[in-house]
Amino acid sequence: MFKYLLIVSCLLMSLITKAADYAYFGFEPDIVTNYVTVQKKMGYVRLTVELMVPSDSIEIVEHHSPLLRDAIIDIIGKQSEEKVKSIKGRSEIKLKCEEKVKALLIKETGQPLIKKLLFTQWLDN
Repeated sequence: MFKYLLIVSCLLMSLITKAADYAYFGFEPDIVTNYVTVQKKMGYVRLTVELMVPSDSIEIVEHHSPLLRDAIIDIIGKQSEEKVKSIKGRSEIKLKCEEKVKALLIKETGQPLIKKLLFTQWLDN
């Protein structure tokens, strides 16, 4: 029994240590952009985006943040109202943004650098 507890505690410590190796980079200010509604009017979305990055890469990501911000705005601005307003659509948008950000960072630095892209706040009209 002691042997199993020791193994489990070692695994938990490993997970805690790995989680501590990451930091979050948030775009400041929040991202605000437009999208076209069904009635051909302009809608807008305001979102808070956080990038989970290795702690030692935060300065590199910050350096490239204008490029990454532009890519996120470009992707959201091309989305339909249905996608912007649905949970499933937002997940698809988040995935597109994450893939684009990783691709840009690979192009610029040779590494994807981000572990995860998160939308921590999403407001639309």
